[in-house]
Amino acid sequence: MRPFTYERATSAEDALERHNGGAVYLGGGTNLVDLMRLGVEEPGRVVDVAHLPYGEVELRPDGSLVIGAAVSNSDLAADPTVREGHQVLAQAVLMGASGQIRNLATVGGNLLQRTRCSYFQDTAKPCNKRNPGSGCPAREGEHHNLAILGHSPACVATHPSDMAVALAALNASIRIRGRAGERTIPIEDLHRLPGDEPQRDTTLEDGDLITAIEVPALGMPSRYRKVRERASFAFALVSIAAALDVRDGLVHDVRLALGGVAHKPWRAWRAEEALRGAEATEEAFQRAAEAELEAAEPLRDNGYKVPLARNLIVRTLAELAGTGES
Repeated sequence: MRPFTYERATSAEDALERHNGGAVYLGGGTNLVDLMRLGVEEPGRVVDVAHLPYGEVELRPDGSLVIGAAVSNSDLAADPTVREGHQVLAQAVLMGASGQIRNLATVGGNLLQRTRCSYFQDTAKPCNKRNPGSGCPAREGEHHNLAILGHSPACVATHPSDMAVALAALNASIRIRGRAGERTIPIEDLHRLPGDEPQRDTTLEDGDLITAIEVPALGMPSRYRKVRERASFAFALVSIAAALDVRDGLVHDVRLALGGVAHKPWRAWRAEEALRGAEATEEAFQRAAEAELEAAEPLRDNGYKVPLARNLIVRTLAELAGTGES
């Protein structure tokens, strides 16, 4: 790890002033410090924003939430308002990392964590995300846990966050403080697909600071399910955040997002469109899953993710509809 300057911001304005000349923001540091040890990140200045006044979860009268970016993952998952009204979010957070890491990790940092692709983390190997133009050896190399949707010739990495997948299904919005002032964007517009610029994980501009996440009221049963190679402290092979509202046997509303399959949390818009107004049956869930996965382009060793994602969609929706086994 190379020498760097550590500074603690006292306000959002102070953080923006300090963020220049190769500086990075530090929340819990659970991902950033690892990348600094590996030599992937070599900032000249680290600006600590974990102590800014964004550490509360607010329940609004309409049932929506405002989650401060400095809230720890553990506190978010344990918050009664989250557990009662947004179960999918609490479940997703609890399935991420370990208890010790969740105690330290922040909500804002969780959204911005970087891929765990082994080529990205190994500075001795080429990687377009780390060194644009150097190539993507994962396409022909080790890629069994990489993307099947939305990837490009330049990058097949996957986004690692469980929480972000749940927030995508919940239609969350992100509050950002930038040099031009404050703005709010849908979480769908925060992360990006790789295209020919895989080094850009998000649409954030230089110095942008996430201050809070706004989550609308849900009002229907929800669930997060994660398939992984071991029972804990493992990233998703495929995960799903789902919410389903069935009335008189028909799907009134549905929310679906997938993790472990793309460079960003993958909102399953095609599946949702196929399901609204349809009968809440496993056959309909199967057709919706197949419609979503028509766009899949698996590589040599990760084709198993297609049937895995299909089965995960069908089983989770069947459970929420009360037609399948839990």
